[in-house]
Amino acid sequence: MNETFVGGVDEAGRGSLVGPLVVAGVSLPLSKLNLLIGAGVKDSKLLSPSSRAELYDLIVDVAEKVYTVEIVPKEIDEYVLHGKRLRKLNYLEAEAMAKVIREICAEIVYVDSPDVKPERFAEDIRCLLGSNVKIVAEHYADRKYPIVSAASIVAKVIRDRRIKELEQVYGEIGSGYPSDPRTVAFVRGWFERKGCLPEFVRVSWKCIKRICSRTLDEFR
Repeated sequence: MNETFVGGVDEAGRGSLVGPLVVAGVSLPLSKLNLLIGAGVKDSKLLSPSSRAELYDLIVDVAEKVYTVEIVPKEIDEYVLHGKRLRKLNYLEAEAMAKVIREICAEIVYVDSPDVKPERFAEDIRCLLGSNVKIVAEHYADRKYPIVSAASIVAKVIRDRRIKELEQVYGEIGSGYPSDPRTVAFVRGWFERKGCLPEFVRVSWKCIKRICSRTLDEFR
């Protein structure tokens, strides 16, 4: 008897100021789902970095497929500043999730919805996919479904690695989020020294104008 494969998709870095937005997908047969639950897989935001790292290795080992898409700040800025569709960032994320879903090969996929209307987000993905994959989009799916929790862990671990790689070259950056004083200090310091922003910082975020001492029209 053929097994049903279930998939989960989530992102890390949507609201960050520095670094990529990472969209990750994980798929496995339903019979292996209890392995994730037994290992303590849950929303990545509720786990320590060391726990995420351990669970990441387990997820990669247990999963049928793991696939990630990284969206760089320049692409995010293009959508936010110049995109023609409504719900610009949401649609960019739907495009990335559709790419991931094509690769993980599951019959049913649960996704964490950034849209206030989850069914609208699911329909965007369905239209982009053009296939018969069942898409279930919900708010807080990373807390409700272990398969989405697994995807959130993968996305978070990959994004944290990218931030660490930047820190090895440029010094302390912090988490990359505008709520982190270390990140704010890094961006402000760079701008004061160079009069511009690096390519790994999103210039389309409104908080940039508060962080820097002048407008950013020249960087758009």
